[in-house]
Amino acid sequence: MAAQLDDLDRKILSELQTDAEQSLDEIARKVGSSKTPVWNRIRRMKEQGVITRQTAILDPEALGLEACFFVLIRTSEHEAEWQRKFLNALRSRPEVLEAHRLAGDIDYILKVRVKNARAYDTFYQALISEVRIYNVTALLSMEEIKSTTVLPL
Repeated sequence: MAAQLDDLDRKILSELQTDAEQSLDEIARKVGSSKTPVWNRIRRMKEQGVITRQTAILDPEALGLEACFFVLIRTSEHEAEWQRKFLNALRSRPEVLEAHRLAGDIDYILKVRVKNARAYDTFYQALISEVRIYNVTALLSMEEIKSTTVLPL
C-alpha cells in the first residue's frame, strides 16, 4: 500500500534524492518549512518505509568497472529448491547490481557490472557452476544513456 504523502513530503523527498548530504536547514529552506517539521517528516517517512536507506553513489568507471552487461536467463527449472539456490547465488555476487524475475519468454534479467568481458566470463562460469541454467544471453551495454536513482514524485 502506498504511503500518504503531501506536497511538502514530496518536496523533501525530491531534495533528499538530489543530495541526501544536505543539512536539515538547507532542505527546510528549499522546501519552505522549518527544520523541526522537516526532521519529523523524514523520521516518519523512514518509519513508513518510504525512505529505506541513504547511501553514496559511486562512479563505476572511476573504479575500473567499465563493462555493464544485461543478462537474460531462461530456466527449465521452477522448483523451490532450484529457485532458492539461484537467488542465493545472485545475492552473493557483488557484480549483480539488479535482478528481476520477468513475465514472458525470459525468466530473469540481471544487470551485471564488471571490469571487462573476461571478468564477465568469470562471473558467468561461477554462476553456472552453482546452479543449472537452460539458456543465458549476455548483452553488453555500449553506452549508458540514462541512469538514475531518482524516482518520479
